[in-house]
Amino acid sequence: MSLSFDPKALAELAALLNETGLSEIELEEGDRKVRLARALAPVSLPAAMPVAGAPVPAPAPAPVASAPAAADPAKHPGTVKSPMVGVAYLSAEPGAPPYVAVGQTVEAGATLLLIEAMKTFNQIKAPRAGTVKQILVASGAPVEFDEPLMIIE
Repeated sequence: MSLSFDPKALAELAALLNETGLSEIELEEGDRKVRLARALAPVSLPAAMPVAGAPVPAPAPAPVASAPAAADPAKHPGTVKSPMVGVAYLSAEPGAPPYVAVGQTVEAGATLLLIEAMKTFNQIKAPRAGTVKQILVASGAPVEFDEPLMIIE
C-alpha cells in the first residue's frame, strides 16, 4: 500500500513545528500516519545559571551502604525512585557542593539531585521530610525509570 500526503499540508506541519518550538508532530487518521521531526540545535546556557550546560561528572563518593537489612533498596519504604530515564547529577554544576549528603535532614520538596533527560535538567525533590540514609547513584551515572536513587527515613 502506498501512502501519499499533500506537500502543502506537510509544509504547514513543518511550519507549525518551528512556530511552536516542538521537536516532533505525529498525526494519525485511519490507517494513515505521519510523523515529522526536526533536530534541535544544542542550547548553550550562561555559566551563571545553576544548571548551566551539561555538568561534567565529578568524582563522587561511592554509594554509602547502610545496615545489612537494606539488601534490596527498591523495597525500602523511604526509597526515592527515578521518574525518568536520564543522567543523574548530585550537584548543580561541576565543583559545586552536592544538594544533599548522607545523614542530612531534608524537608519535603527539597531538591535532592538533577536528572538530565533530553537536554533538560529536572529537579528530583524529596517526597517527604526525613534524613538521607543512602545515596544509591553516583554523579554522572545513567539512571533508568523507577531505579532507586536515595533512601530517606
